[in-house]
Amino acid sequence: MSDATSVTSDAAGPANPEGEDKRLVGAGAGNGHGGGHGSGKIAKLAFGAVGVVFGDIGTSPIYAFRETFVGPHPLAIDELHILGVVSLIFWSMTLVVSIQYVGILMRADNKGQGGSLALVALISGSIRKSGYGGLIVMLGVFATALFYGDSMITPAVSVLSAVEGLTVVQSDLQPFVMPIALILLVGLFVLQKSGTAKVGALFAPVMVTYFSILAILGLYHLVQMPEVLVALNPWYAIQFFLTDKVLGFLALGSVVLAVTGAEALYSDMGHFGRGPMRLSWFGFVMPCLLINYFGQAAMILSLDDAQQALAMENPFFNLAPESLRLPLVILVSCAAFIASQAVISGAFSITHQAMQLGFIPRLSTRHTSEHEVGQIYIPFVNWALMTGVIVLVLVFENSSNLASAYGIAVTGAMLIDTCLMSVLLIVLWRWKPWLAIPVIVTFFVVDGAYFAANATKIPDGGWFPLLIGGVAFTLLTTWNKGRRLMRDRMTEAALPLNVFAKSAHGSAARVPGTAIFMASSNVGVPSALLHNIKHNKVLHERVVVLTVEVQDVPYVESGERYSVSDLGQGFYRMTLRYGFMEETDVPSALAHNQMCGAPFEMMKTSFFLSRQTLVASEKPGMAIWREKLFAWMMRNAASAMEFFRLPTNRVVELGSQLEI
Repeated sequence: MSDATSVTSDAAGPANPEGEDKRLVGAGAGNGHGGGHGSGKIAKLAFGAVGVVFGDIGTSPIYAFRETFVGPHPLAIDELHILGVVSLIFWSMTLVVSIQYVGILMRADNKGQGGSLALVALISGSIRKSGYGGLIVMLGVFATALFYGDSMITPAVSVLSAVEGLTVVQSDLQPFVMPIALILLVGLFVLQKSGTAKVGALFAPVMVTYFSILAILGLYHLVQMPEVLVALNPWYAIQFFLTDKVLGFLALGSVVLAVTGAEALYSDMGHFGRGPMRLSWFGFVMPCLLINYFGQAAMILSLDDAQQALAMENPFFNLAPESLRLPLVILVSCAAFIASQAVISGAFSITHQAMQLGFIPRLSTRHTSEHEVGQIYIPFVNWALMTGVIVLVLVFENSSNLASAYGIAVTGAMLIDTCLMSVLLIVLWRWKPWLAIPVIVTFFVVDGAYFAANATKIPDGGWFPLLIGGVAFTLLTTWNKGRRLMRDRMTEAALPLNVFAKSAHGSAARVPGTAIFMASSNVGVPSALLHNIKHNKVLHERVVVLTVEVQDVPYVESGERYSVSDLGQGFYRMTLRYGFMEETDVPSALAHNQMCGAPFEMMKTSFFLSRQTLVASEKPGMAIWREKLFAWMMRNAASAMEFFRLPTNRVVELGSQLEI
């Protein structure tokens, strides 16, 4: 496999448009979408964010409140526990989503982008020389690995719980729930290859309608029993814990389902901007969700004991009058479909970032929109997720069983984000200890408690996302370390390019045209160049050794895209730099380059790629099984020709063997 991409964290990227380095400025002046827009533009972006970002957390009312009472650790259905649970949901949403993610982490944007990988890239430059640099990177990689487990469970539990609403409409429809859910899920993944640009225009109107219905249904019951609003007082959550210490702790494993999707707000910040997303959350989504949760509590408290037990089997759908339950099921199914779409798109996006940062081998990537760069489709990821989702539905059979598996990946990622946030506050933003320590301790206690409560669900299904995360983490770290070892082995025997240029100039015939030799390192002579002169005995009039570097920033300014060294005798060493959110389109970049003596003409240019065949050896580096795994990943990676978008009829590959 040719490996012509290198990843560097040396550059922290240029200053943001407002002239401030956001690595050092805590508040940040705004990102590419959020700042500088008129109120109409912000409102439009906020409207779009409702359709894309909030689907995961928006579908939580379907099952979160129910699971605290009928899940693995059922609670008594009485006033103490109902008010205690809804109080926990309110304060969890306030602390975790509103303060930690929307209030603090959204200020930590890497040139407008958010998410665990962007946050790691943001802080790695400041701590890479310390003993904690490698640990921080591994934490970010593990959070990424956990995301793949979450990407399988979210579509399964969202769609299945939505379709289960049919049993509230008519109980004898139970046998049709799983087949309908599977048909919807398979259709969802089949849809991916054609892109979502066309149907995506419907996402925001559908989700705005959905959230509005949530609020209307909740408000109807809340008006009839406004006393339930006393649960806004945290004392009711504390009283719940004081009364049922063990059950109160275990209930956190279900309560956290109300805030799943919080990390998506941070990860998707680059699409809409900080300002519009905050407007969506505080101005619309959060009020609608809370009204619905309090409405569910009010409805249950208004019933007698026998009715309470029956209604608690599916309190969300019981909010609606019987005649409106079927339309509600259809609307909720559409919302679950959209929420699942957002998670799948997120999996494509995070895979692309990991590829650019050197943690995943090159995978075949297709662009599904001519206008939106971020609209991509990765077939391998799509079908792998679909297989996992189908297995989950068939094995766990209903949403209650799936809820037992849900949460461990989310809370694990939240705990990791808290660790990264701690470094951010102390090292980058340099908060005063009297302010930073209470904030850090608070969120470690909150997120740690959620994670610990969900850890009790590992035997009941929580092992699945951990298994997926463990496999993904092994693959990501093996690929990253294997690439580093491979580059080191190649560098050990590297001949300086300037020395080679002088000696080769007079020893080989020169032929017309340009030869571009792709190299993974900007040190030494690529093996393809050595093999070409050894076997073909010729050199082109212009020889360019090209290295593509992916920086630890989302986007690279056009002025910093290129660097070129003229080595004489028609030899040039060029470096192309990209951000981890950008596409490595080499021909497009060369078309705008005038730094190598003359413009590049693709019909007069040949690209030479080095394809290494790995041989496992006893050299120190990785265990033999990891070396074999790395070799397998290399054999199955997409070609460099496709990854760099090279013209298919202008590429030559020359192979060699390499021990690592």
